[in-house]
Amino acid sequence: MGKRLAPIRLDSYQPLREVVCESIRDAIRKGILKPGERIMEIQLAEELGVSRTPVREAIRKLELEGYVVMMPRRGTYVANMSIRDISEIFEIRTALESLSNGLAAERITPEELEHLQRLLVMISSYIETKDMDKIVETDIEFHDLLYHAARNSRLVGIISNLRDQLTRFRTLSMSYPGRLEATLDEHRTIVEAIAQGDGRAAKKAAEKHMENSEKTLLKAMDAIKKKQAKEKASKKKKSAKADVKAEEPEE
Repeated sequence: MGKRLAPIRLDSYQPLREVVCESIRDAIRKGILKPGERIMEIQLAEELGVSRTPVREAIRKLELEGYVVMMPRRGTYVANMSIRDISEIFEIRTALESLSNGLAAERITPEELEHLQRLLVMISSYIETKDMDKIVETDIEFHDLLYHAARNSRLVGIISNLRDQLTRFRTLSMSYPGRLEATLDEHRTIVEAIAQGDGRAAKKAAEKHMENSEKTLLKAMDAIKKKQAKEKASKKKKSAKADVKAEEPEE
């Protein structure tokens, strides 16, 4: 593992272990630390400019959150995400998103509703300019606002943790052809239901949104898998041709 993490600023108001945890978590989300990659405490401590203690504490927390896996006598690795893992997360998240939207339809303030509507306009403009970073950033803000509008802090904590486990796949899913426009339409349906105070419709809209998000992510992952298999087969074919040519006798 090369040096890829920036040193931590020690002037943060947060406890050092939390700052270290967020830094490692962010590196996993962005793919800097890749699935299946071994995590070395000493090297991370050196890169972040801290002792091993906060790194060790951060890794324990990240294991509970599902970001890393600690294997006896083998070490700690960035967690791989299987199709089954993704399906399980979406299964739970769909139920919680439905609950969250239903509660938001009852408890949202006029100011929060106006903010949601502004975010929809922003997402639409970012789609036109193809600014994926801003789309992802605004999408996260949109969902965070929905969660907080539910007025249930425990629900916010649980659902945010589940969402974070899939953050590394967000850009992959949204980049799938047609998904951005579909997501915007689904968001509009959610906001319309909440604006009308229709909890049942808001729940159904959330369930549909999660269902489509899962299907798109699985399609995107399958497309990448097929592409990689094709590239591997192509390289193998070229290698075989080169070996045959090398074995041909000179005239």
